[in-house]
Amino acid sequence: MGWLFGSALRSTMVEPERALAGRDGYAFEVPATHTVLGTPLQGPWPAGTATLSLGLGCFWGAERELWQIPGVVTTAVGYQGGHTPFPTYEEVCTGMTGHTEAVLVAYDPAVLTHDELLRRFWEAHDPTQGFRQGNDVGTQYRSAIYPTTPEQAEAVERTRATFAPRLAAAGYGAITTEVRPAAEAGPFYYAEPYHQQYLDKNPHGYCPVHSTGVACPLPS
Repeated sequence: MGWLFGSALRSTMVEPERALAGRDGYAFEVPATHTVLGTPLQGPWPAGTATLSLGLGCFWGAERELWQIPGVVTTAVGYQGGHTPFPTYEEVCTGMTGHTEAVLVAYDPAVLTHDELLRRFWEAHDPTQGFRQGNDVGTQYRSAIYPTTPEQAEAVERTRATFAPRLAAAGYGAITTEVRPAAEAGPFYYAEPYHQQYLDKNPHGYCPVHSTGVACPLPS
């Protein structure tokens, strides 16, 4: 059983039985290394590395925000939380796979704590918009967190409880972020090579970050 903060999201998610069939493997070759950090995109990573998938709307800008944080080992963009195995970007855009655009973050929790990473997540987008971020509308743009450990799940609860009252005081609605254990949300499927570190390869590319401007203090 997963968690859903705030009121229920709009019931426009595709049902599993109606989702696209997908395929048995990637329709492309996943790049070996991060173009900025020079680290493996799929591992192996140093012992003790933690992973967490985050949905913040358009994954191009979200990934750039996250790879710049000290303690991040690597980032990759992809699709998670849906039904279709090994989807393509075009399939995800139809809304018929159920996935959200996600950023996989591999990080050293001795340098970057779970709470600090999640603070950056909350502050980097608007987690109250349901199936959209700004003018980007659809289930693929939903805010999402898919914890891989109980410690991460506890950090989600702590930081959300700290941030929600700050949002409310600033005039925002309830948090609609989807939170499900990664094991329940399903695999993280890497996106096509041209999407990986897109704004490094295309420095003049356009992908707005929809921050509310509200600060999320770390839980005491």
